Amino acid sequence: MDLYSRKQRWKLVLAVVAMLIVGASLWYSNTIVERVRAEERHKVEIWAEAVKNRAELVNYTEKLFDRLREEERKKVQLFADAMQRLGSSDDTDFSFYLRVTSDNTTVPVVITDEKGNKRFERNMDSTIVNDKELLAQEIKAMARVYRPIVIDIPGVEKQLLYYKDSKVVTELQDVMDGIIRSFISETVMSTAAVPVIYTDSTKRHVIEYGHIDSLVARDSSAMQARIRAMEQANKPIAIDLPGKGRNYIFYEESLVITQLRYFPYVQLAILGLFLIVAYALFSIFRNAEQNQVWVGMAKETAHQLGTPLSSLMAWMELLKDENPEAVNEMRKDVDRLEVITERFSKIGSAPDLTAEKLYHTLRATVLYLRPRLPGRVKIDVQQPENADLQVPLNRALFSWVVENLIRNAVDAMEGEGAITLEIIPEGNAVHIDLTDTGKGIPAAQHRTVFQPGFTTKKRGWGLGLSLSKRIIEQYHGGKILVKKSAPGKGTTFRITLNQGVLSSALVSE
Repeated sequence: MDLYSRKQRWKLVLAVVAMLIVGASLWYSNTIVERVRAEERHKVEIWAEAVKNRAELVNYTEKLFDRLREEERKKVQLFADAMQRLGSSDDTDFSFYLRVTSDNTTVPVVITDEKGNKRFERNMDSTIVNDKELLAQEIKAMARVYRPIVIDIPGVEKQLLYYKDSKVVTELQDVMDGIIRSFISETVMSTAAVPVIYTDSTKRHVIEYGHIDSLVARDSSAMQARIRAMEQANKPIAIDLPGKGRNYIFYEESLVITQLRYFPYVQLAILGLFLIVAYALFSIFRNAEQNQVWVGMAKETAHQLGTPLSSLMAWMELLKDENPEAVNEMRKDVDRLEVITERFSKIGSAPDLTAEKLYHTLRATVLYLRPRLPGRVKIDVQQPENADLQVPLNRALFSWVVENLIRNAVDAMEGEGAITLEIIPEGNAVHIDLTDTGKGIPAAQHRTVFQPGFTTKKRGWGLGLSLSKRIIEQYHGGKILVKKSAPGKGTTFRITLNQGVLSSALVSE
């Protein structure tokens, strides 16, 4: 198994482990959230039951008030009957009727004739009785609350009896109203952190609210939307209050539950971002260290090659008279070694680009490789319209890239097939397409072929295409990619060089 495959497998294993950790963390967090949510729901249910019990207590108190009012009305009716019999009875014993009228010490009563003139009053405020206008207003107010009782005494003008609740009942009613207001306020405030909205029977008029954002509370449409959302989340609690009708309490989960629900995702996102940044930094440092190693190895290789090359050149001078043809072939190989030495020596140095004729550079590389390739491999460089088209190149490094692509193509064709190089100018860019008739590259590997360690060979380090990519992109400012490829249909690699940016640098030199 090659280095790249092992790295991919380890990445997959680590990704699976990370997903398991994330899944376990989310499961555990959601379990805690559900437990807290269940406890909060239980507390809300207890609170809702307490609210209903308090509402029943308020309603029971109101029933007691109703009974008290009814008793007072009966007293008033009895008082009216006594007054009527006092004026019409032939019985000379008036002690019972006088006792009935005198026992009324709480209910305010005013008796008037049909024209509204006061005939009798009891338990009325003296300031009102002594002021005709105030008395008239009070009589009208009494008539609006309770219908006046007609006292019809034979031979006497009809009289009307006006009355209202006693001061005791009025004070108790004020206390009751305070209890209701306190009930509503405490109902909302006693919900701890649970958002609550208290409405009337229409579910639109908000009476009270708690733990609702002030911006939402001031916006009626936002408030109505919040009420609808609460109604969908939880069934509202119906409360029947005296004088208020049926009211509704809407509630939802507290902000703490919401925060707990999303906290694991936020935490994982922050942790993921931290890991990504850390991985990027470590990758940068690791690549920098690798580059230093690459540069050091390349320069050391060039240095080591220099000594035997000098020795070989000396021996060639001694042997050139004995066997000129062999020495001539040796010279070609020595020249090739010098080119290789130059290539290694340039790695890690600032790019030294000069204007080169692209077609002639490609052709020279092909002419050198052609006799050294299998005889069943045909290789050709198509001549463009402008054969003298110049492109800024480092000739030694660029030829290295072309050689790597050609040798990979020969391996893909298994020593038999055709390789074509085509130059395609396009604006300020120049494309070099290298097409082979080999076995092709799967679509999933179009990008990974340029990664260090990727190889499909039984032997090899998988560094040729990675080095080619670095030379084209970092030294020439261009691009290299798999233009098209399919299993069994061959592959086309494309090199793109930019004339505009680099040519300006050449002109300045």
